[in-house]
Amino acid sequence: MAVKKFPKAPAHPERVCWGCDLYCAASDMRCGNGSDRTPHPAELFGDDWESWGMPDEGVPQTPASTPHVGTPGA
Repeated sequence: MAVKKFPKAPAHPERVCWGCDLYCAASDMRCGNGSDRTPHPAELFGDDWESWGMPDEGVPQTPASTPHVGTPGA
């Protein structure tokens, strides 16, 4: 059985409950996922929700700075 592909930018995300793999209509939630539908990430975080928390591609990541430890007695 194939896993359903999660839509990245659905046309009308407000019409669907995104809480499980059933993707029920907001007016007919079969899974009992509470009394309110689960919103799509684009509704909560905006159209660029996929890039949140991800480093920018092509920008080198600098390591955390470490304090300079000198040679003892130098």
